[in-house]
Amino acid sequence: MKLPVADGPALRRETRTLVRRHRGALTVVVALHAAAACAGLAGPWLLGHLIDAVAVGTTSSYVDRTVAVLVVAVLAQTVLIRYAQRSAMVLGESVFAELREEFLSTVTRLPLSVVERAGTGDLIARTTTDIDRVQYTVRFGVPRLLVSGATIALTAVAAALTSPLVALGLLAGLPLLLPVARWYLRRAAPAYLRESAAYATLNGTITESVEGARTVDALNLGARRRARVDDDLREAFAAESKTLWLRSILFPGIDASFLLPVVAVLAWGAYLISTGGATIGAVTTIALYATQIIHPIWELIFWLDEIQVGATSLARILGVANVLPDRTAGSAQPSDEHVVATEVRYAYREGHDVLHGIDLDLVVGERLAVVGPSGTGKSTLGRMLAGIHPPSGGAVTVGGVPLVELPLGDLRGHVALVTQEHHVFVGSVADNLRLARVEADDAELERALRAVDAWGWVEALPDGLGTGVGSGGAALTPAQAQQLALARLVLLDPHTLVLDEATSLLDPRAARHLERSLSAVLAGRTVVAIAHRLHTAHDADRVAVVDGGRIVEIGSHDELVAAGGDYAALWHSWQQE
Repeated sequence: MKLPVADGPALRRETRTLVRRHRGALTVVVALHAAAACAGLAGPWLLGHLIDAVAVGTTSSYVDRTVAVLVVAVLAQTVLIRYAQRSAMVLGESVFAELREEFLSTVTRLPLSVVERAGTGDLIARTTTDIDRVQYTVRFGVPRLLVSGATIALTAVAAALTSPLVALGLLAGLPLLLPVARWYLRRAAPAYLRESAAYATLNGTITESVEGARTVDALNLGARRRARVDDDLREAFAAESKTLWLRSILFPGIDASFLLPVVAVLAWGAYLISTGGATIGAVTTIALYATQIIHPIWELIFWLDEIQVGATSLARILGVANVLPDRTAGSAQPSDEHVVATEVRYAYREGHDVLHGIDLDLVVGERLAVVGPSGTGKSTLGRMLAGIHPPSGGAVTVGGVPLVELPLGDLRGHVALVTQEHHVFVGSVADNLRLARVEADDAELERALRAVDAWGWVEALPDGLGTGVGSGGAALTPAQAQQLALARLVLLDPHTLVLDEATSLLDPRAARHLERSLSAVLAGRTVVAIAHRLHTAHDADRVAVVDGGRIVEIGSHDELVAAGGDYAALWHSWQQE
């Protein structure tokens, strides 16, 4: 599954919205650059008049005045460019900050089911590479595009005012420039979309191979993963070769179109001078304009190319907002905390069910252990019970209300999931804990940490709760990161908890001690513990054995051992180990 990409109309709507929102600042930027361009046009104009004056005879004072005006124009242009560039940078930062905040808000609202099916590569590429490209375009591209356009228009007006006949020579490059630019722009967007998608796939393949390096090594999958990377590299190379080929046509065509106006103005101007249709000064002025306009035209074409890249990335970023929600919140409120799964089925791919009609009635306040071989659907069942994914069939309800019909804020007050995959965010220990409950004070944070046996090592940190962790901060072990996640769960205080190997990163003795400590905190709550360590099952009120996406046995530890079925075999095998 690929995340959607915004279409042309949506991209144009968003662009118009941004322009309207920052109309005042954008007007200031364009006005300052237009004033700077006008000051820059003064040089050729003054030089042309000086040449004509010298040709017919003039005074030294006239030359002095002309030079003085030229110096003032150069100084004015310097000052105006300085403030114009500063205004453009401030505008770019403001627009980019808005885009970044809106995108982050959109990403954090994405349904987890969609994110998991789409894979990490595409989303990571949109949050890194595409954001960087849009950032570059917003900060530099859009202001320079507007400025270049204004400079070209003003130069054309100045040339026409100087001598309309001679100025016609400036049009000599258009018959080549326009077809080449049109040919390029028609092909650029699909080519850059292909390039972005190719690099997103490559990033995903490399990221997954690195993160799963132990699995790749254990299963001897190295050659297959390298072959996959090679295939992705070939596609990325082909995609980038396509965009490079487009530029190899564009740039020579543009260079040729730049030369033609200069040659045309000089040749046409020489003819007009010979017939009395123009002066030497006018031809000199417009010839200088023809060379002076090369830079803004080149900038315009360059930024049109870069903006194609930026627009493609912006379309990919905006497309994330087009992801449809996987649930619709209703208004019904649960009557109690009774969680029931009825005929629950789930398929990651249509037609390939992982869970097959599971029925499970959780007694309020009980501790249920879910055990079974790897790959049999235990974690998927945990996600169904926590309301992470909507079931493909059947329903999971709390107090008679389907979990997927509860607003997410309300859902997490009833059911929460903690897995063995944890993330430490950049910030202090306190910041990481308050993700669960913003208003929690230090005393509540300490109680939560004590409940998960983490207060000892947190207190020993240089600044205790205020110690910075995450990237660039104090390094935490995987076990400590797992304890922080469990402490967040204590602060969140839901009634039903699903623990999916939540203590797997702790050594068995520490895990056993932690589970006993948590028991006091979790008293009265419904707990579903998915585990491989069977002492968790031994302490549970009931044990559910999952195999092949079905619950094949359920009952107390003693009952299942006495029954001599799958659980008894697991228990005896685990005791021997």
